[in-house]
Amino acid sequence: MMPTLRIVALAVTLAALATGQASAQLSATPFAAGLNQPLAMVPYPGRAETFLVVEQSGRIRVIVAGTVRDVPFLDLRDQVAAGGEQGLLGLALAPDFDDSGRLFVNFTNRAGHTVVARFVVSGSDPLRADPATRFDLVWPDGERVIRQPFSNHNGGQIAFGPDGYLYIGMGDGGSGNDPRHNAQNPQSLLGKMLRIDVDVPDAHPRGYQVPADNPFVGRGDVLGEIWSFGLRNPWRWSFDAPGLGGSGAMLIADVGQNAREEINYEPRGAGGRNYGWRNREGTRPNVTDQPPFFEPLVDPIHEYGRDSGQSITGGYVYRGRALGATYRGRYFFGDFARSRVWSLRLVTGPGGTVRAEDVVDHSAELGEAASRPASFAIDERGELYVLGYGGTIYRLVNLAEPEPPGDDPGSAPSRPFRGAPVGTARPR
Repeated sequence: MMPTLRIVALAVTLAALATGQASAQLSATPFAAGLNQPLAMVPYPGRAETFLVVEQSGRIRVIVAGTVRDVPFLDLRDQVAAGGEQGLLGLALAPDFDDSGRLFVNFTNRAGHTVVARFVVSGSDPLRADPATRFDLVWPDGERVIRQPFSNHNGGQIAFGPDGYLYIGMGDGGSGNDPRHNAQNPQSLLGKMLRIDVDVPDAHPRGYQVPADNPFVGRGDVLGEIWSFGLRNPWRWSFDAPGLGGSGAMLIADVGQNAREEINYEPRGAGGRNYGWRNREGTRPNVTDQPPFFEPLVDPIHEYGRDSGQSITGGYVYRGRALGATYRGRYFFGDFARSRVWSLRLVTGPGGTVRAEDVVDHSAELGEAASRPASFAIDERGELYVLGYGGTIYRLVNLAEPEPPGDDPGSAPSRPFRGAPVGTARPR
């Protein structure tokens, strides 16, 4: 049962770290409550204070000005296997959502296999999707599912990148230590980051095509959909939003096995990498009886052991204003199992390399907002939210450095999630 809801009214002021970087001055206020295991939240384009929230059981709920509407945006509960690591796991709105009304969801079906399905918003109610428009993407083997050999490690996050393509984070298929070596298998979509072009006509037989500049296109021994190798369970990952001044880099939080949780940093457009699982867990050797598909293996920029947590929840690089300049450009993330929230500073070194520094634990000052963080979200202004698995969504604030006056939340925001405009400068 979720603890009694309370507003954290005062920020706790701590001494600055010896590095002189972020001081702990954050707090959190409840934004919306009464949800059932929320796992993802995205802003509804062009509608101020309106969000779509994914519930694990199979519904997408609508939040308007902090109030959860009774009528869901989409209800797939009779088609979703939910529980444990299964369920409705991801949602992404097309870059041209204003015009096409297209959205994509990722869920495990009743047989436990991954489905990525396209829907279109209802013509009569923009706050509802039309169930009759469902189209399940068809994968290289001709199936409308990506088969999952076990019930865990389904990944589930989907998002459009700065290039306008759809990225899909796939876990290794489950069990322990990736017994089928899926994450290093070039003929499996499991344990990979996928990248596909869904800007195709409704009548397209597969619902997507492979971008011509995907890193392994043209190699007969590798599925063209694969963007990168070597992931165990990339539960939550994100792009550093270019629309808010970010670099467009991808930050992938990969849930570990027995020893390490890790954050991988991928510069914008730098596909074709191998993050090492199952041969490595973080920077440590793991199961090595079979070699990786290719080397070198890319080290995470940050990892932590079981003394700190055991189920990382990836977040976002903060690009908003409400938390103040101290936090702008810091990456926020959490740990579901240990109820923790941290931020870290991204430092660019020689040759464009990036490292993590100045890790700050915000768990105590955020209080209940740090309890079992299942996901993070940002709105169209880049402000940061924490989705508590118990059913409450919190908005982070900084009472010590309030948002500058004159920043009207009702004014037209930027669109951090919009990629390249459809039909412009995109390879086919």
